[in-house]
Amino acid sequence: MKSKIFSCVLVLIAAVFMIMVGCKTPINKHPNIQSEIPSIYTANSTDSSNNVALLNWRSYFNDSLLCALIDTALNNNRELKIMMQEIEINKNETRARKGEYLPFLQGGAGAGMDKVGKYTRFGVLEENLEVEPGQKFKTPLQDYGFGVNASWEIDVWKRLHRAKKAAVVRYLAGIEGRRFMITRLIAEIADSYYELMALDNLLQIIERNIEIQSSALKVVQQQKESAKVTQLAVNRFEAQLLNTQNLLFEIKQRRTELENRLYFLTGRFPSVIPRASQQFFEVKVDAVLGGIPAQLLQNRADIKQMELAMQAAKLDVQVARANFYPRVGIRAGLGFQALNTTYLLNPTSVFYNLAGDLMAPLINRNAIKAAYNTANARQLQSIYNYEQTVLNAYVDVLNQLNKLDNYTKSFMTKNKEVELLMQSVTIAGNLFNSARADYAEVLLTQREALESKMDLIEIKTNQLHAKVNVYRALGGGWN
Repeated sequence: MKSKIFSCVLVLIAAVFMIMVGCKTPINKHPNIQSEIPSIYTANSTDSSNNVALLNWRSYFNDSLLCALIDTALNNNRELKIMMQEIEINKNETRARKGEYLPFLQGGAGAGMDKVGKYTRFGVLEENLEVEPGQKFKTPLQDYGFGVNASWEIDVWKRLHRAKKAAVVRYLAGIEGRRFMITRLIAEIADSYYELMALDNLLQIIERNIEIQSSALKVVQQQKESAKVTQLAVNRFEAQLLNTQNLLFEIKQRRTELENRLYFLTGRFPSVIPRASQQFFEVKVDAVLGGIPAQLLQNRADIKQMELAMQAAKLDVQVARANFYPRVGIRAGLGFQALNTTYLLNPTSVFYNLAGDLMAPLINRNAIKAAYNTANARQLQSIYNYEQTVLNAYVDVLNQLNKLDNYTKSFMTKNKEVELLMQSVTIAGNLFNSARADYAEVLLTQREALESKMDLIEIKTNQLHAKVNVYRALGGGWN
């Protein structure tokens, strides 16, 4: 009796020692999260909570052809489908983690035989033992059995529970990542669509200028034949025509590449892309309500994704810390085993076992320490990523709001310039035909008019890009 008590005391002392040694874990301190942002975007903006990001993208863009392209992309885009499978992987990881802290139960059955040498220790034992009085062991010795085995790691330190929770948080972060991808996909399609409309209008302007310049070249050639101008004038007019024709081919190539990009984004092979290019200059760019910066924390999916990643990293640190502590496990088995199937279901053939384990790292814990330090470093990294994402979101909105305002004003100014230059082209042509202006003035006026029209289209395109990017920066599109 005393020996049993002594053994129990030794086991208890050993367990306490293991817990004391195992519970010594390093402590890493992390800085406070800097997530405060200004209350308003600019000194001139209001603190109204009205935010265009809360609008559905169909209402915001209000173009049936563009909305049809976006719908096709949301259904067919391959990158989006890949992201969906990544989310499914995270979901399965969550299920796997959940199963780790539940008991494992396994069933099995087996049959076998064993023949030992006669002149061996086990052979001599079998020779001198009887299964029952007068019944020797059979050779070879048969063995039959079936039963169940159970094992369960008792999650005393919540290591497995927190690992499962971290997997759940990463699954939610994957969902936010998909939403962020949807926002970027919608923005990219809208950008490409507006740029495609711009290139169509640019081609029309260049083709009209080619017609005008071709007519002017014919007039100059006739004047040269009548000795009113020299060959120099003819060469200058023809060179300008060739330069404009070369620009036409360049714009066509840009349009082809942009169309192919839209084919790729929508997940389909080349076909016709319907667009209302004739209404390019009529696309409205209304004043955008940006709301307040604090709304970014809720509307921007990338911020929410980084926030969830930060939570998961914190849980990973707690999981890594728990590896320093002892692990408690229970193992059990129950079944039937006999030398003959006749005795297999006999109550005397029942076997069972029950055992408990207590394991703790005592020496050479470098691998555990390294894993713990890595988890801490990744947590610190996730904090910086979150802070950087918040700062980037704020600056992004600020830039796009200013861009929209400045390009709207620039478009109005450039439009007046174009009107004046178009009048100048007509005036210069009339003066040249009446020999009251030099051909160089005509060429310069035509070139300036063409460049101003191209600039006007570029400014309008940038204005529409700003409209798209404000919606993206504010976090719209996925809701």
